[in-house]
Amino acid sequence: MRNPALQERRNRQILADIVRTYIESGEPVSSRAVSKRGEETLSTATIRNVMADLEDGGLLYQPHTSAGRVPTAAAYRFFAQEIATQATINIEDREWIRREMAGGTSAEEISERAGHVLAELSHGVGIVVAPPLSRTVLEHTRMWLLPDGRVVVVLISPGGHTRDKILRPGRLFSQEELDATADFLNRHYSGWTLEAIRTDLLQKLASERERYETIASSALTLWDPVALGESPLHKVYVEGTAQIVGAPEFADQGQLRELLSAIEEKHRLVTVLNACIDTPEPVSVQIGLKEISEAGENIALISAPYSHTDTAQGSLGVLGPTRMHYERAITAVAYVAEMFTEALKKIE
Repeated sequence: MRNPALQERRNRQILADIVRTYIESGEPVSSRAVSKRGEETLSTATIRNVMADLEDGGLLYQPHTSAGRVPTAAAYRFFAQEIATQATINIEDREWIRREMAGGTSAEEISERAGHVLAELSHGVGIVVAPPLSRTVLEHTRMWLLPDGRVVVVLISPGGHTRDKILRPGRLFSQEELDATADFLNRHYSGWTLEAIRTDLLQKLASERERYETIASSALTLWDPVALGESPLHKVYVEGTAQIVGAPEFADQGQLRELLSAIEEKHRLVTVLNACIDTPEPVSVQIGLKEISEAGENIALISAPYSHTDTAQGSLGVLGPTRMHYERAITAVAYVAEMFTEALKKIE
C-alpha cells in the first residue's frame, strides 16, 4: 500500500529538483536529468509518472511532445515559498554584503550601495524604496520667508535628520504667519507623522472651522506631503537594469521595451514594493507581476521591509526573470534588509 505522506514528499522533492535543474540549464528537464540529481534511487519510469502528475496539477508543462518539462509560475511559487525560504545565506555572500554596506555616511549612499549589492548577487535589478514623506515623523519644524515670496520649510525628524523644501505657496505669507504656523505644528504635533497631521488638520477644519481655519489652512498649505513634493520618483534607487536585457524570457523586444519603461517610470515598482511592508512574512515572494507590465508574467519580485526609524519603514528587493536563483536571492534580500537597517541606525 502506498504511503501518501512519503509519496507527497517524493513528489515535492522531484518538483524541487526539476526547478533547480531548469534554473541552472534553461532547458526543458528530462526524467534522466532528475534521476541523476535526486537523493533517492528512482527509475526514470517512476519519475516520468510523477512528472505527468505534476503536469496535470498545473506545476509543469511540456513545450512539445518529445521535450522534457518546464516549471510553471505555480512551480516557481512553490519552490520559492516552500524550499528557498528555508535556505540560509552562505558565508561568502554574508561577508561580501557586510563589506559593501560598511562605511556609508548618508541614507542616499547606503541606499545606492544596497541596490548595487542586490543587483550583483541576484543578477537582476536591485531596488530600494525610501519611506514616503507622509510617514516621516515630525519632531520640530522651521519656516523662513524668502525675498521673492517663496517659503523654506525644514522638517526635523527624530535622530536629527532634516528634510527641506522650498515652496511657492498660492498666497503670500509674512514671517509672523510662518512663525505662528511652525509654533502650532511644534506644540500640537511633535511625534506625529505628516500623514496623521494632515488627517487631523482636515478633521479640525471640518468640525471647528471658525476656530482653526486660519492656522490649520496655513499648516495644510505649507505642510501637506503633496505640497512638500511627495513623489516616488525621487525616492527609488534602481541598479542593474541592463542585467535583464539578455534574459531569454524577454526575447520579445516589444515586451522588453515595455518592461524597461515600467522600471524607468518607477511608480509601479513603488506600489508593488510598498505592499510588502504590510505582509507578515519577513521576505515576500511574488511570481508574475502583470501590474508592472505585460511582460510581468515572466517576472519575479523578492522583497523585504527595512526600518528607517521606529515608525517609518521602506522596502527593498530584487526584480528578475522567474528563472532566477531563488535561494541566493531570498537570503540576500533578507540579509541586506537587516544590514540596511543597522547602517541607517549608525548615521542617526
